[in-house]
Amino acid sequence: MRQPQRHQLENARFLLSNKNMSTTNPRPCKDVIFTDFDGNEGILVDLNTKRYYQLNETAMLVWKGLEQGKTLNEIVSEVTSNYEVASDHAVQSVKRLVDNFCAYKLVARE
Repeated sequence: MRQPQRHQLENARFLLSNKNMSTTNPRPCKDVIFTDFDGNEGILVDLNTKRYYQLNETAMLVWKGLEQGKTLNEIVSEVTSNYEVASDHAVQSVKRLVDNFCAYKLVARE
């Protein structure tokens, strides 16, 4: 059996850009499984590619928001409520993280 490959996604230290905050809401792909480890770290496993991705606390907040069907703006609001970060910086970070999720085919835009 092939070993899964580990990929580190961007540390979600907020790396997004306000432009192109899409009106389509990205949703986790059905073949991606999320596991939360004590609220400080999480793992995504893509069952199609057998790859896994380590998430930090902030990336987990974004992922959980996507799972709950929240809009990107709602996720940004949650980030600014939970962390001392400027709104424009949070927008940039959430967008970059979601773009990474899309690039790895972990989420799809509806």
